[in-house]
Amino acid sequence: MDRKVELISFGGIETLRMAEFEPPTPAAGEILIRQDAIGVNFIDIYQRTGLYPLPLPAVLGVEATGIVEAVGEAVHGLRVGDRIAYAGLPGGYATRRVLPGWRAVPLPDDIDAKAAAGGFLRALTAHMLLTRVFAAGPGKTLLVHAAAGGLGSILTRWARRSGCIVIGTAGSPDKAEIARANGADHVIVGRDADLVGETRRLTGGTGVDFAIDGIGGTMLARTLDCVRKFGTVASVGQAAGPIPPIRAEDLGPIRSIALARPSVMAYAAEPETYRAASEAVIGALRDGTIDGRIGREYRLEDAPRAQRDLETGATAGCSILVP
Repeated sequence: MDRKVELISFGGIETLRMAEFEPPTPAAGEILIRQDAIGVNFIDIYQRTGLYPLPLPAVLGVEATGIVEAVGEAVHGLRVGDRIAYAGLPGGYATRRVLPGWRAVPLPDDIDAKAAAGGFLRALTAHMLLTRVFAAGPGKTLLVHAAAGGLGSILTRWARRSGCIVIGTAGSPDKAEIARANGADHVIVGRDADLVGETRRLTGGTGVDFAIDGIGGTMLARTLDCVRKFGTVASVGQAAGPIPPIRAEDLGPIRSIALARPSVMAYAAEPETYRAASEAVIGALRDGTIDGRIGREYRLEDAPRAQRDLETGATAGCSILVP
């Protein structure tokens, strides 16, 4: 019998429970996969708490790698036994699942399944931020919050590959060392650091071209002061809690900055975009931009603990579940 982690109500980690199930037969356009490794992301926590509500009961998890076990009609280019990765669709906390065929990204034999599962969604997010939200390139200066975290690590490495100058933030000296190892040119250390003052000092008083905030809470308001005139801020999460309202006057005309609130789920829902971005992600896994290191590995039944560790900042890098 297959197993899944089911969300029965919105709230804390106690709302997650193990359940057994019979996997369905794939319909036309679908495939059935046996999952090898499953990524754990903040969106899983947002869905669990009801910030991004799903119909209940629900199975969380929006990225994984696996092996194709059955192929429905009208699916082209996939065969039983193929290794695949996917991102952008809940239902991942399970030993098996059905998936629309177009979501399956062929996984080359030289790419580790765990590395792909832990970094695929975050890498898609980085691709979205550094191509569609902001055109990253040589000489551009970026501020990346939590540069030792799962997303921050990939963003830092990808931005440096693009020729950007990266200022990272880290909550502790140990995490600052990880951020530097990721390629950050400068790291601002400590939750109470003078973020604005240090950023302005490091940029000669002008501010960064692009700032990416996945922390939320009061951090977004502080981040607005770190960006140059006509720069851009992207808000991609709220690990520290709800974000107080931002007024139009907080953005301009004095600051003259742009604020984006992009969704990687919406980005990955565009089939053509998803295919192109996935090719870039596979390339980044292959050339080492995504280094493949997993911060924490948990058993499927330990999904509540994995979410708690991510939520409390006890992890660095990416975390995965192994069925």
